[in-house]
Amino acid sequence: MIHSASSSSPSDRNIAIAAATTPSISRAPSRPIDQVHIDKASALRANLQEVPEIRAEVVERARALAADPSYPSDKIIRQISRAIVNSPDLSEDQS
Repeated sequence: MIHSASSSSPSDRNIAIAAATTPSISRAPSRPIDQVHIDKASALRANLQEVPEIRAEVVERARALAADPSYPSDKIIRQISRAIVNSPDLSEDQS
């Protein structure tokens, strides 16, 4: 006969066996349900209609920047040039 090395009582073993053999109920994590809200889309469309097609303040800023001989700065030009040189040539076959 093989004797157990643990000193647990038979009732403790029965509880452990019952816990190990009892199926646990697992639930999938709840996820938000995808929904479309047409009312929000129509409100967005209405707000978009209120925005002028040509924004005068943006045009004025563009004119001011175009007239500024130091815009863009040499630092910005170097950064952009480096980014262009280091970017992949998309006209070449990448496969």
